[in-house]
Amino acid sequence: MTEHELMVCRCEEVTFEEITETAYKHGCSARELKLRTRAGMGYCGGRTCRPLVDKITRDLEKKGQRNVTLKYQPPIRPISFGDLGGEPNE
Repeated sequence: MTEHELMVCRCEEVTFEEITETAYKHGCSARELKLRTRAGMGYCGGRTCRPLVDKITRDLEKKGQRNVTLKYQPPIRPISFGDLGGEPNE
């Protein structure tokens, strides 16, 4: 496996090559990179790939690009208070 085949975002199957090519081609901020590649939009909410995506955009910032970092968003799903307390739903 080469560096370019390295899977950065396992949830969305985004490779290092895809992220770097997109970042340098479009001069993306972290948010734009996330929207263009879907890196960080999978089940884990970016907890696995966010540091690398942010690093790639920081490298661009050093070259004069503006950087807007991604936010953390834990994976959640709504549940009722009855489910929490063990009471049946009414």
